[in-house]
Amino acid sequence: MSTMVYDKTDKGREEISTRKNQLSSRLRTILVMIDGRHSLEDLLRNFAGVGVTADSVKELLQEGYIFLASGEEPAAAAAPKLPASARARQVARRVAGAEGAHHDYLHDDGAAPLPAVASADAPSAQALAESQLDDATRFRHLYDFYNQTIKSTIGLRGIMLQLKVEKCNNVDDFRALRLQYLEAVLKAKGSEMARSLRGRLDELLGGKPVHDDFTLPDN
Repeated sequence: MSTMVYDKTDKGREEISTRKNQLSSRLRTILVMIDGRHSLEDLLRNFAGVGVTADSVKELLQEGYIFLASGEEPAAAAAPKLPASARARQVARRVAGAEGAHHDYLHDDGAAPLPAVASADAPSAQALAESQLDDATRFRHLYDFYNQTIKSTIGLRGIMLQLKVEKCNNVDDFRALRLQYLEAVLKAKGSEMARSLRGRLDELLGGKPVHDDFTLPDN
C-alpha cells in the first residue's frame, strides 16, 4: 500500500483562519498538523498523544477539510452479509426512519445490533469524560501528551521541558507546567499550534484555569 499524505482543502484553510465551523479542539489540532508533508503513518505514530486517530482523519476527510494529496486510500472491506431476514428488517428500519434502530437486537437469527450513529456532540462528551477521569488515569494521559507533543513540536530544544515532565509527581505538577509548555510551543510553532494544543491540554487537565496567565499575540 502506498504512503498516504493529506493536505488541507480551501475549506480547511478557511477554518484555521476564521474558525467558521467551530471544530472541536481535538479536530482543530489534527487539522493544523496536516500539512501535505507528513504521511498518515507519521501522524498516527507521532501525534497519538493529542488524539490523532485514523477515524479523526477520516472525519476531516469526509467533512471536506482535507484531501488525499498523494497515495491511495485502502480498498474498503466488503460489508458482511446479513441473513435475509436481518437484511429485510434493516431496510425496513431505514425506510421507516426509526432513529433508535441501532439499539434493537435481532433476536431470532443472532445478528448483531446495528451500529450506533456518531453523535454530533461527541467532542463535548469526550471533554466531559476527561473532566471525570481519576487522578491516576489523568496523570498517564497528561504524561503522554506532554512528552509526545514536546517531541513533535519543540524537538531537541524541549529537552529541559521534558526533564521537568519526568519530575512531575501528580496532576497539579502538570498543571503548574502548563504556562511554560504553552509559551515554548508558541515560540517554536506559533500561535495557531499553541491555541490548538492549549485546548487539548485544558481538556486533559479537567478544564481551563480560573486565571489564565497564558496570552496569545494579536494577529
